[in-house]
Amino acid sequence: MKKIVLAMLLVAAVTAVAQTATTPAQPAPQQSAAHTAAPQKKEIKDPAEYNAYVGAVQQQDPAAKVSGLEAFLTQYPNSVMKEDALEILMGAYQQTGNQAKTLETAQKVLTANACNLRALALLAYTKQAMATAGQNAQQNFTDAGQYGEKGLNCLQTATKPDGTSDADWQKLQTQTKAIFNGAAGLGAFQTKDYAKAEQYLRAAVEADPSNLLDVYDLALAYLAPGPTEKDVDGLFFIARASNLANGGGKEQIAKFGKSRYSKYHGTDEGWSDILAQTATTPLPPAGFTIKQYVPPTPAEQAATLIKTKKIEEMSFAEWQMVLSEGTPEDAEKVWTALKGKPLQMVAHIISIDTSSKTTTKLQLAGSQDDIDAKRADIDLTMSAVIPAKDMPKEDTDFQFQGTPVSYVAKPFVMTMTDGALLVAAKPKPPVHHKPKAQ
Repeated sequence: MKKIVLAMLLVAAVTAVAQTATTPAQPAPQQSAAHTAAPQKKEIKDPAEYNAYVGAVQQQDPAAKVSGLEAFLTQYPNSVMKEDALEILMGAYQQTGNQAKTLETAQKVLTANACNLRALALLAYTKQAMATAGQNAQQNFTDAGQYGEKGLNCLQTATKPDGTSDADWQKLQTQTKAIFNGAAGLGAFQTKDYAKAEQYLRAAVEADPSNLLDVYDLALAYLAPGPTEKDVDGLFFIARASNLANGGGKEQIAKFGKSRYSKYHGTDEGWSDILAQTATTPLPPAGFTIKQYVPPTPAEQAATLIKTKKIEEMSFAEWQMVLSEGTPEDAEKVWTALKGKPLQMVAHIISIDTSSKTTTKLQLAGSQDDIDAKRADIDLTMSAVIPAKDMPKEDTDFQFQGTPVSYVAKPFVMTMTDGALLVAAKPKPPVHHKPKAQ
């Protein structure tokens, strides 16, 4: 299935990297052991280092903050606040719009702590956004998926950083989890691992039902293998994506969704109801279902044809369908009406046998499917030799009269005798395709 890649499907912003940092404990003054304060997990003991750090992180201008933090990290490369400084530097570069330095600094954060959630989230999202925008798509999708899966693993063992409130810690986990699931899901989708894509993307959408990119990709993950029972969820989410989209993207997604709905349901009846429902309902409600269209079998089509059309008014392809696919009772009805009765027809010549001195035999194709396949479905024996001046050519249409005497159901061949050329050309009847076996 083709994936509709639209620039407007990008999410507007990445989860912001925290721009405030835990202020380290100030260097403790000299005092007696009896009054020594309890040790802090992160404490800068050197006053000069402390002042350099605090002075850098308290800069309001992003460029000044970048300059101060770069100088601090150069002067104190082994500082206890190295990870914090790098994390804030990553955010400062992001504020300046320097994507290359932002990504480079995020990698340095991971060098200091391979499970830093903000760095993993930034890398996962940025790589995904770059891939979706067409920048080195294959590699960036792969990278985004790997960062996403790494982030999900790290979340399982993550602990709240010092100085972070319970509310902020919960918010960070929720936001990064949504980003990780989205990136991991899209990465899996690109490798056609649809089961994994569904798992990750469904989690991302449940965390943030308004994220257009994740909703859209989840719909495609459900619909890609198709047709399966998962099409029901896929159709719900593609309708939801249409409601979330704006501009031309909205129309294109709705058109694609309607097409897939009609294919699954048989008609587009009910599609507008799903569009209306998904405008206010972000997830499929309990019991949500769509009736799947099950095409009639050839035998059922033959039975319907017998009930709705006179046998003498059927085309040759319709006779062929009933005789080869219908029930014995329906086939008998058609054959009784045809056997031994001269029929005037138009068929396509596959081959001509003039070896006999008493007659001419022709192999003909009467249905469009057999004409296309260059396969004879009529074996006609003329009542006499066709004169040279009247001899037709192979691969042309042939107007004749013949009497059915027998047939073979599969592969279908009707044998006719008493063939005669038609002097006055009859109008060519409409040609029907044989139904395809389900």
